[in-house]
Amino acid sequence: MDQQTLAMAQEIDFSLLALFMRATFTVKIVMLMLIVASFWSWSIIIQKFISYKKARAEAAAFDQAFWSGEPLDELYDQISGGPMSAPERVFSAGMTEWRRSHRADGGLIAGAQSRIDRSMDVAIAKESEEMTKGLSFLATVGSTGPFVGLFGTVWGIKTAFEDIAMAQSTNLAVVAPGIAEALLATALGLLAAIPAVIFYNKLNADSERILGGYEAFADEFATILSRELDS
Repeated sequence: MDQQTLAMAQEIDFSLLALFMRATFTVKIVMLMLIVASFWSWSIIIQKFISYKKARAEAAAFDQAFWSGEPLDELYDQISGGPMSAPERVFSAGMTEWRRSHRADGGLIAGAQSRIDRSMDVAIAKESEEMTKGLSFLATVGSTGPFVGLFGTVWGIKTAFEDIAMAQSTNLAVVAPGIAEALLATALGLLAAIPAVIFYNKLNADSERILGGYEAFADEFATILSRELDS
């Protein structure tokens, strides 16, 4: 490498901002999309960690109240005005249908057990929808991020080869900037995708455990009510 080429290469700014500013419009759009996707992914991840921690605490508190020996009718009267947590909403759905299944003379309307089960299943389905909201975005970023970055890289390399052809030179000062800008797109794709994949798996498993706890409670509660129905 001659001294002139080396001097020209040393004058090139390879900072991230400089690489972004020198990139073509298409590559800039790709980079911005990946940066936004990364920030959005992290906002979902942080929000889910906070909400799942709160959900576990609420489930533990409700379990303690439910199994404390307090009559279920009294517990229902305390929270029926506005159940605040997911377990309370599941419990309220079952108890509401239980009370509606009683006739004026105190007898039970036929099919009460199945209606109670369906009411709690609907409540759990609503909680599931809320709890998993945003996870599909993490899955999408994790699966498509590297390919979006690769598209930016291919486009950047294409532009670099066009610059080489126009300059009619393979001088390092001509080749290096375009290649570096193209590779930055791949790096951003991986930066967005890797955390999204890792935390999607983690959060998806956490949500399944929490929802499994709701379903287990619903089954236990349904068993308690079935004893009342059979007595």
